[in-house]
Amino acid sequence: MILNLSGRTLKTKRKAFVMGILNTTPDSFYADSRACSVENAVSNALKMIEEGADIIDIGGESTRPGSDYVEADEEIRRVVPVIKELRKVSGIAVSVDTRKAIVAEQAIDAGADIINDISALSDDPALAGLIAERNVPVILMHMRGTPRNMQKNPSYDDVIKEISEELEERISYALNEGIEKEKIIIDPGIGFSKRIEDNLSIIRHLDNLTHLGYPVLMALSRKSFIGHINSSEVQDRLTGTLVADMFSVINGASILRVHDVKEHIDMLDMFSAIEGV
Repeated sequence: MILNLSGRTLKTKRKAFVMGILNTTPDSFYADSRACSVENAVSNALKMIEEGADIIDIGGESTRPGSDYVEADEEIRRVVPVIKELRKVSGIAVSVDTRKAIVAEQAIDAGADIINDISALSDDPALAGLIAERNVPVILMHMRGTPRNMQKNPSYDDVIKEISEELEERISYALNEGIEKEKIIIDPGIGFSKRIEDNLSIIRHLDNLTHLGYPVLMALSRKSFIGHINSSEVQDRLTGTLVADMFSVINGASILRVHDVKEHIDMLDMFSAIEGV
């Protein structure tokens, strides 16, 4: 499997790439993913790299349900120094979880390779042009509303059909703004303006989204729908995460965004062994 970055390609022999989550926020929903300093963040990143991560996804703004907007200056302060320090010790592919053009620009200048935008380029009108100009991949995530209000009575008549149509609209926008097709990745937005049954349907019918012709990223690690199903707190949702991610890979996911890198590498290696690959 191959991902086209700017000036290089990222390859894996596994069924999916593993993207390790690195939060530089004080309020992300899973406390173990938070880094309280640049040194701590780099140390956590290096641990995930040692465990086999293909990509490190750095976020400076929590987007859990009900979370507030973080100003760009604060997001830059949290994210950019980590990228700079990580770049001194590793060439790992770095994704930055942001919806702001000024944050993305400074992150790319510091060495970031991918922009992961939960708003699918709808929050900041300057972001699409920047991504096209810098020729970096972008992850377009499906969401209705904002993190603050997205879980207030979400409703779908046909969740897969509606997500597909809404992602196609954002893909068309990206293409029209000059972003190359091979630089687009899509994310159905597990837990973002979704009910429990919607999240399960997305996993069950993920092949209907892969048919759009773009790599699909799944970001369901330790999320609340897992806790609702097995009555678990966030620290006890690893097993549910692994099962859901395994089904996602079976149904065509190309990238798994996870808190637990080693366990997902083990899962993917076992998957390949069973398949005889």
